[in-house]
Amino acid sequence: MSIRVIVMDVDGTMSNHKKEITPKTKAALKKAQESGVKIILASGRPDSGLSDFAIELEMGRHHGLLVSFNGSRVTDCQTGEVLFNETMTVEQGKAVLEHMKGFNVRPMIDKGKYMYVNDVYDCMIKNGEQEINIIQYESRGGKYKLCEMDDLAAFVDYPLNKILTAGDSIYLKEHYREMMEPFKDTLNCMFTAPFYFEFTAQGIDKAKALEAVLSPMGYMQDEIIAFGDGQNDKTMIQYAGIGVAMDNAVEELKEVADEITLSNEDDGIAVSLYKHIPGLV
Repeated sequence: MSIRVIVMDVDGTMSNHKKEITPKTKAALKKAQESGVKIILASGRPDSGLSDFAIELEMGRHHGLLVSFNGSRVTDCQTGEVLFNETMTVEQGKAVLEHMKGFNVRPMIDKGKYMYVNDVYDCMIKNGEQEINIIQYESRGGKYKLCEMDDLAAFVDYPLNKILTAGDSIYLKEHYREMMEPFKDTLNCMFTAPFYFEFTAQGIDKAKALEAVLSPMGYMQDEIIAFGDGQNDKTMIQYAGIGVAMDNAVEELKEVADEITLSNEDDGIAVSLYKHIPGLV
């Protein structure tokens, strides 16, 4: 069957290290849309962190979709309609945030235009030898205003799509099992980067979100090509008819992918699309 849907993770997949879509990849994606192929961005980011990319790719003219919060929500770019939304309960969110008080991590939650943290100045983490102002990085990426709350667990009185915790990559590797232990049977608990460990509703992932919206639209799995680089892209890569890992992807993803393309710095998506969609060049 021919490709009718292109699904892409954003950071480390569609965008390069400058958080930009390279001209060759952008041209390939726009041409694919003009030929009738649906574009889907599937990311851990919120909708607000994907909107600029959607505008740049003109996804609003083609009913492109945003799969945000690692599959917790799906939004139609053209109408703004939320097609799928599955959150944690208020009680689950409170329990996770209370448990995180025992660890050296920076929990982050959102509501509307705001990202809530304990302390905006407790913002530096280490990813190996690299130091990152993680609160600035995450708030800018999601286009959030920042607000401090001394006790996030006490503050939360609404369902959360996800809870993001950030910490030194070595620390998270040593402590993530303890962090997830009370929730391992009731929530999804996962690394989305070496310095990010996230919590979402049980059973939520990018593949479930795709199945929930694409199947009723009449799209078949073997009409989908998906691109990713991280652990949280695994189910999506396995779900798609053609699952493609970037050259810069984690080994776990490469092992389950149907093929490996060039890196996000080298137009890996465009190279693969030219191969699988005749007439795109």
